[in-house]
Amino acid sequence: MQRLARNGGTAGLLRWLAGRADGWAGIAGSDGTVLSASGAAPSGPLTAPADVPDVPRLVAEGVRALTERGALAYSHDTGAHTVLLFPLPGPHDPHAEDRGAAPLLAVVTPRPVAAGLATLLADVLMPLSLCREAEAVERKRRRVDLAESRGREAVLHLLMTGQLSIAQQVAGALRPRLPDPVRVCVVECPGDSRDEVARVCAEADGGRSWIVRCPVYARHLILVMPAEGGRGTAPDSGPGSAPNGGPNGGPNGGPNGGPNGAPSGGPDGGTATDEAVAALVDRCVVGVSERVPLADTATGYRQAFHALAVAREVPGRHVRFGAAPEPALVVGTAGRQWAEALLTPLLTHVPRRAQDPGSQELAATAASWLAFSSHATDHLKVHRNTLAARLRLIGELLGLDLHRLADQAALDLALRIRATPAPVCTPEAGQRDGGAAPGHANGAAHDLDEVLRRPAVQEWALRQLAPVAGAAEETLRTWLRCEGRLGPTAAELGISVPGARKRLTRLETVLQRSLLRPPSARYDLWLALRARASAAAEATS
Repeated sequence: MQRLARNGGTAGLLRWLAGRADGWAGIAGSDGTVLSASGAAPSGPLTAPADVPDVPRLVAEGVRALTERGALAYSHDTGAHTVLLFPLPGPHDPHAEDRGAAPLLAVVTPRPVAAGLATLLADVLMPLSLCREAEAVERKRRRVDLAESRGREAVLHLLMTGQLSIAQQVAGALRPRLPDPVRVCVVECPGDSRDEVARVCAEADGGRSWIVRCPVYARHLILVMPAEGGRGTAPDSGPGSAPNGGPNGGPNGGPNGGPNGAPSGGPDGGTATDEAVAALVDRCVVGVSERVPLADTATGYRQAFHALAVAREVPGRHVRFGAAPEPALVVGTAGRQWAEALLTPLLTHVPRRAQDPGSQELAATAASWLAFSSHATDHLKVHRNTLAARLRLIGELLGLDLHRLADQAALDLALRIRATPAPVCTPEAGQRDGGAAPGHANGAAHDLDEVLRRPAVQEWALRQLAPVAGAAEETLRTWLRCEGRLGPTAAELGISVPGARKRLTRLETVLQRSLLRPPSARYDLWLALRARASAAAEATS
């Protein structure tokens, strides 16, 4: 009995009792409803053994009789069977006036009742009651864990959509406090070990990081870590500075090294949390962002996701995103004005009905879809038809065809510019003294090509494309020309789909960016190729 109570719980004890009684055993509520039973189907109404007639009716009648008489136990013979009822002990005195509200152990057994069965039932009451209480506590714990997990997910969603003040208010009820600045870390867990890896992360970090189970990828954990607890203490490069690891900003000095190959560590000189997790958990893969303000958590997540794609191909299973400026940082005032002009119909949209999505919700939907593609339904917790309807509305408002990679890249850049504080955007050389760029009133650009032809954007594009050349560049161009679809890309290259996938996987390692899984770098790469082509066309005209 004690072994069953420890290992089998309520269900195990009831099955054992049914076997000892050669009949049926279950737990009934104070209204006669069967709450759990040895003969209950996994999903559906109670199915009693064939030799026991109408068990639910017998139990309900017995419960009513026990309640009317105010008895502590009840036994009733029905001819071929005997019904035995015992109230389960609980936190209250069994002799109290509210004992009728307690659940009851009900047993239906053939006559004559086996010798010692009543004593056995009396002995099993306490273990059965303790099992039910333990199971109730476990259910409550799971609900609390689920509520906390959803709360953390909501805070991350607010951070990803730039709603910093609301995120901090919601996070105030949870621990730890949101750090600022941060490094975002994405951990890809082996198998079904995400909960165990989350525990390892919390222990390795001392509980200082904000740990969230990714709502999109079932094997991913997202850590928003204090920046000082990350890798090294070297100052971050500015938007226009070149990284130490090469033109594309790869890991500096190796996949696990800090700046210039120096070992990295936390503020106490120990191993950083992300490195510790990669070392402690077998087959765990870790990607880490650069140091970013808390308001730029979305940027940090994209960087960490790109680093994760590279980390899968290196022995250490841990890579830090190389220092590379966001395109939103180099477009200048003209780019910001272009983005505002493009997004104005969306940002000023007023829904016709109260239940329709407003401008803020539509902007969040667009950002989520651009980042996660069809997985945005998991991120936003909406049905795929709802997502499709919102995307149609967004396309109509902006005059864009969101099935085209070109329009997707333009919208992605505009949303990223909008999410970047205006003083952070790098002004053009001709605007640093307050003057306007030649040929444009107040530096305004009338279309995307004009923004992409600006010198700072051209420099950014060259850095993005520097690692690819020859056949690799042709593969990249073909893939982008085919809207990022593997089938048409393989057909145009004259190779198989697995062959095309292998080429793009090698490109991920070369570019140190994720291409095949969203968030993908395809928007940045399309913009870089378009910027180079636009500059070449202007030079020859």
